[in-house]
Amino acid sequence: MIRKASCLLNYLLISSLFMSASESIAQKSVQGEYIFTRQELVSGFRFQENGTFDFFYSYGAADRSASGTFMVAGDTIKLRSKKEPGNDFRVNKQYKQGNGFIIKCDAPDPQLLPYMQCLVMNGKESSMYEAANDGIIKIDSDHCEKIYIRCLMFPDIPTLIKDERNTNNRFEVTLLAIVQEVSFKGIDLFIENDDSITCLPNYVFMMDDIRFIKR
Repeated sequence: MIRKASCLLNYLLISSLFMSASESIAQKSVQGEYIFTRQELVSGFRFQENGTFDFFYSYGAADRSASGTFMVAGDTIKLRSKKEPGNDFRVNKQYKQGNGFIIKCDAPDPQLLPYMQCLVMNGKESSMYEAANDGIIKIDSDHCEKIYIRCLMFPDIPTLIKDERNTNNRFEVTLLAIVQEVSFKGIDLFIENDDSITCLPNYVFMMDDIRFIKR
């Protein structure tokens, strides 16, 4: 009986030590402001003690932002933006007519129309199609299982406008203002040391050696 009690105490002690260590790692503090600059690009995060973050990004004509919550697991910062991924476009109209596929795009700023891009999926095969200056994308194929669309000026998780069950081949879509925000879906940050945070190349930062320095 004494041996069992001793084993139980040892187990509880070891478990307590592991839990304390895990909590210490999970609660690693990153609060503060972190800035990344490269040539004309300026971007930054602000992490609050209450577990919320704000983000800004400015590069040429592309100004972006995000806000939401974050958690720290070991050396990884996981972001949860208020923006839902894959919802940058609204389908206004869809119907079946003629051959091939045509996507007609509209946007608050007409200068964004040439930057529309479609991803077509047929099984494991994929193809990209670019918009003309008027925002019209033509797909010379009679079979498209899935069609996704995104704006190259504000890249994020593409919006699905057609799945396998949809038999339409004409789509009229509108780019929404929320495209300027970032969902951070699939993007993690990594704590390098007390003064810097890094991340891998991704759809927001398409470059190497991305390092945010604490200010």
